[in-house]
Amino acid sequence: MTTGDSRQRVLITAVVMTAAVMQILDTTIVTVALPHMQGQLGATASQIGWVLTSYLISSGIFMPLTGFMTDRFGQRNYLMASIAGFTAASVLCGLATSIDQMVFYRLLQGVAGAGLVPSAQAILVNAYPAEERGRAMAIFGVGAMVGPIMGPTLGGYLTEVLNWRWTFFINVPVGLLAFIGAWLIVPDTERRERHADWLGFVFLVVAVSAMQYVLDRGQDLGWFGSHRIQVVTAVSLFAYVCVILRNWEMGPKAIFELKIFRDRNFAISALILAVFMFSMYGVLDLQPLMLESILGYPAFTTGLVLAPRGFASMASMFLAGRLITRIGAKPLIVMGIACTLFGTLVTTWYTPDVSPWWIIWPILIQGFGLGLVFVPLATVSFATLPPEQSAEAAGVRQLSRTVGASLGVSVGSAVMADQTQTAWNQMGGHITAFAGAVSQYLRPLGLTIHDPRAGAVLAQVLGKQAHFLGILDAFYVMAWTVIIGLPLLLLVRKGAGKVRRSEAVET
Repeated sequence: MTTGDSRQRVLITAVVMTAAVMQILDTTIVTVALPHMQGQLGATASQIGWVLTSYLISSGIFMPLTGFMTDRFGQRNYLMASIAGFTAASVLCGLATSIDQMVFYRLLQGVAGAGLVPSAQAILVNAYPAEERGRAMAIFGVGAMVGPIMGPTLGGYLTEVLNWRWTFFINVPVGLLAFIGAWLIVPDTERRERHADWLGFVFLVVAVSAMQYVLDRGQDLGWFGSHRIQVVTAVSLFAYVCVILRNWEMGPKAIFELKIFRDRNFAISALILAVFMFSMYGVLDLQPLMLESILGYPAFTTGLVLAPRGFASMASMFLAGRLITRIGAKPLIVMGIACTLFGTLVTTWYTPDVSPWWIIWPILIQGFGLGLVFVPLATVSFATLPPEQSAEAAGVRQLSRTVGASLGVSVGSAVMADQTQTAWNQMGGHITAFAGAVSQYLRPLGLTIHDPRAGAVLAQVLGKQAHFLGILDAFYVMAWTVIIGLPLLLLVRKGAGKVRRSEAVET
């Protein structure tokens, strides 16, 4: 390897990592800003979650098209187009004035940015010789952890010092730098004529989008008591059936071949990953709301409190990379599920006067569990798949990951809204003119139960308490969801337990 080759690889790595980190960072940087967006965009507590779900779903659906786009337009051109589209959509998100506009622009942002991470990985693989690809993927794995570590802190800082719109505007200088670097440094590839099953892709978009609509709007529309929800559910089920039939008909020409699910290890690991992301993102969406709206934390403090999750995940990923060659994947996944379960269950014990330390240490345990699951689960996914199916399997795996995350946000918000209403009704029934505790609470405020101002004060306190209990109930659901992974793990075939260290890399 010459010095020139080495320098070229360093520059290529810097450029593609800048583009990938920009997309990864945008998944977490906005979480801390959600409570601030909610007020300015006129959104409810459940509607603000659409800012996350719209981005996750659109990026997940379009990510499997990366290989097709790369072959048709070349890796450099497709990377540059993705960077430009993502940056432009970020500007639109920062200029949004309503929740409807924000959701639409986040959809565009997800579509444009869907190819950034897989393109970065593919470019790194092609840039490094076979004996150094493990190190290249390790570098990528460390860069991928920048999002969970820096995202909440940077988002909190920008929101507090400037405003929430800068969580999107920050992508402009980064995107320009990545675009220029890709234009000057990233090598291009030859175009190949490829055909895609666009009808099958349309069915997939309709199926997933309709399902997400039901989960996002079900709470507001009364679930299946609403004719609209009934119709959209039927459309989603019909589209899913069409996806299956279309894949069966098209075979190798389909958007992705369902036959990869015949590999039991891949199918089970994809399902476990979806369940785990469901729980993880359900918690990630609600924690900033709890810290800022209920506990009164400033945005930057919220970011600092949430950041340790990323550090713990990075530490456990490195640990898992070493231990997997000795004890195998299953024991690590079990330990990771146990850590995540315990760390999330602790959050259901919170009270409104919980100390910062009692918020931070469960987050550390949650993060440590995430790393213990992600690395071995990636190994199990590809352990028994034929090499020629690895690229397609990576796209399908990413789709299951993002769909699980999006469903977690939607279900978590729905549980919170439903339980908030239940808690409001239950506690409100105890607020009467004859309740001594009510008079005792109002007395230091110089109010009586008959004072017109007392109703507003009591309603505010009641709403805050009910909202807090609704969030804790959602945490409880997310905690026990990860248990589903344990019986599924029993179905993993032998041969996926111990691997070579070079294979123990999360992709």
